[in-house]
Amino acid sequence: MARKFSSIGFLGRFGRSEDLRALDAALRIFDLHPARVPEGAKLAIANLMKDADPSGDPPEEAYPFVAHLVAYCALGRDVFAEANGEEPAVNAEARIEAALDNPDSFDAQLVLLTIHAKLIHPATVERYGLHAE
Repeated sequence: MARKFSSIGFLGRFGRSEDLRALDAALRIFDLHPARVPEGAKLAIANLMKDADPSGDPPEEAYPFVAHLVAYCALGRDVFAEANGEEPAVNAEARIEAALDNPDSFDAQLVLLTIHAKLIHPATVERYGLHAE
């Protein structure tokens, strides 16, 4: 099966691909406006998702799972918890801690992507002592 390619659109003539629209919608669920995430980072996230899914076509429910961690990293604990509640914040923190223990994991790749995209909140970097080599 051929892999579907993501598209950000072109001059208003070609629309955004379905995967990027789903990612934008999922980011909004966690109070992170999609405009705050660079298009290149969104394309990289979509490609990570495709690489992680055996079919190469992640299911719709995968997008909120990914957006949850990306939004936590970008917003920082305080803003994320205020917008989404304490339980989602604690869940995101557990995912980051697990990612630190397993640097090859999907979540570790997402956290690293937020660092390289300069999307990560300074408080998140400080809290977990994150850095990219």
